[in-house]
Amino acid sequence: MDSRAAAAAAAAIMVIVSSAAAGVGGDFAADRAECSDKLVALATCLTYVQDEAAAPTPDCCAGLKTVLQTSRKCLCVLVKDKDDPSLGLKLNVTKALGLPAVCNAPANISDCPRLLNLAPNSKEAQVFEEYAKQAAAQKSTPSAAGNHWI
Repeated sequence: MDSRAAAAAAAAIMVIVSSAAAGVGGDFAADRAECSDKLVALATCLTYVQDEAAAPTPDCCAGLKTVLQTSRKCLCVLVKDKDDPSLGLKLNVTKALGLPAVCNAPANISDCPRLLNLAPNSKEAQVFEEYAKQAAAQKSTPSAAGNHWI
């Protein structure tokens, strides 16, 4: 990714975490603010999660590992915002949620409702639970076992 594309990707990530959709509660706005600087590390992943690349780059995987080490909640924030129309981005959610497994960076998507303080039976929490179920159902090899839930 050239420097202009990287800068544009970083700006897009900043939009994801800094834009506030109507009706977002205070806790979620605080989560976005907490994660804005951390999610810039995922800018190099945009080509992969927007279906412009067949595989994530090594820089993408390194950035993902950094995000997961500093705040697992931040990946949840990114997924939570996937349908925000103000973002102007089209993300392949399956690829985004599969990044931890592809990058060999353990993460458990079913922790997201707790990390985001979502009500267990809320629509938002159910999105994460459904993704976790789909990922678990797709595990087909022993090497895919472990903590690679997304």
